[in-house]
Amino acid sequence: MEQFLLELSYLIGSITFVIGLKMLSSPDSARRGNLIAAFGMGLAILGTILFHEKDGQGIGNIGWILGGMVLGTVIGWLMAMKVKMTQMPQMVSFFNGMGGACAAIISIVEFESHHSAGLNDPGFLLTIFLGLAIGSVSFAGSMIAYGKLDGKIKDIYSGVFTIVNSLFLLAILALVVIGAFMPDMIGFNIVWILLATALLYGVLFVMPIGGADMPVVISLLNSFTGVAAAFGGFLYDNQIMLTGGILVGSAGTILTILMCQAMNRSLMNVIIGSFGGGGKSGGGGAAGEQVVKETTVTDAAIMCAYASRVCIVPGYGLAVAQAQHTCHEFEKELEKKGVEVYYAIHPVAGRMPGHMNVLLAEADVPYPKLIEMEDANGLMPQTDVVIVVGANDVVNPSAESDPSSPIYGMPVIQVWNAKSVIVMKRSMRPGYAGIENPLFFHPKTKMLFGDAKDSLGALTSEVKNL
Repeated sequence: MEQFLLELSYLIGSITFVIGLKMLSSPDSARRGNLIAAFGMGLAILGTILFHEKDGQGIGNIGWILGGMVLGTVIGWLMAMKVKMTQMPQMVSFFNGMGGACAAIISIVEFESHHSAGLNDPGFLLTIFLGLAIGSVSFAGSMIAYGKLDGKIKDIYSGVFTIVNSLFLLAILALVVIGAFMPDMIGFNIVWILLATALLYGVLFVMPIGGADMPVVISLLNSFTGVAAAFGGFLYDNQIMLTGGILVGSAGTILTILMCQAMNRSLMNVIIGSFGGGGKSGGGGAAGEQVVKETTVTDAAIMCAYASRVCIVPGYGLAVAQAQHTCHEFEKELEKKGVEVYYAIHPVAGRMPGHMNVLLAEADVPYPKLIEMEDANGLMPQTDVVIVVGANDVVNPSAESDPSSPIYGMPVIQVWNAKSVIVMKRSMRPGYAGIENPLFFHPKTKMLFGDAKDSLGALTSEVKNL
């Protein structure tokens, strides 16, 4: 009976994972989907504690298990409640790294137990070493990504990283094969050698990556953690770990591939860390040689209020200014004037996958108003005014016109095809990728300097008074 109840809890948990993942595809149902999946995980944990048996013995150390759960719940709840929207990417990286660390620790514990018993099953050892390698890479890479997103770690770019990372990747694969099929060659110490090599590779492959490429890395590391958790499910013959890991790993991999396509990058370039980071745009002339046209709040409000169609392109600056609610108010005031308003969303805008979608959903912006990049580019010639709020690299024409630019070939939102462009920025500083943006000097562009929230608030007031 206990075994039946245990498997039933795992089955229900697996179903809730699938339902929850499906519901995450829409902001309207994402919160409920998250709660449903969390309920399924809680049910599976409860079922494991109550009904799991091995050799007729139930799970021991219940006090330690419950204590760890309580401590982790309190820490996680406090972090989630205190985190600001601008720090959400850092928290995602941190939590993802913890998942990778757990998977690596599981592999180390199981290897020690397996080795002590004198067992050398190649399939079991292969699962252990793959889980250890992938989990360690995910942990180290996520911690570096956390530091880079938080501004504590700078990009270090060099062509040498491509060669070094390729060698480390080959070394990890060789150690996995030796450990699984020739375990006596190195002995027990192979687990520590593989751990150190994987941790170092995780650091080195994320270190040179920066700029608009960071969301791709976060997505890839997330898929690594899922795969590592799935290997843990194989080790314990645990269906719920296996199902959850496969879902996270496959979803993360699909998202990574889609984002690589959006960035015009190959997945192998991500893995060996041979993109992002250094370099400056070589074309377009120096900023000092070009003229910037400024506009006022009043003029910008008149342009928007008497337009037929207005597009808003949000970027990380919108999150920094916490201006999403003010932006939504501005949008509603324009619609009262009969103006059609939509948001053009670049897949890697912000610092994590879906960052702008989450930000605007928090402000209750209707999901149908969020238009993907390809569709938005088709609407640009029929758009009267484009307002760029805190976005930079994702609207940079150098991606299409300057072969010397580090972002050359990356699909961008072609705002310059609209009739007029208003760029809201605090200053003329370059974006996260650190390269010049010729859009600021384009004949159709006018700059509105200032804090995004203050500027949008002033625009809203001006539109009301027209």
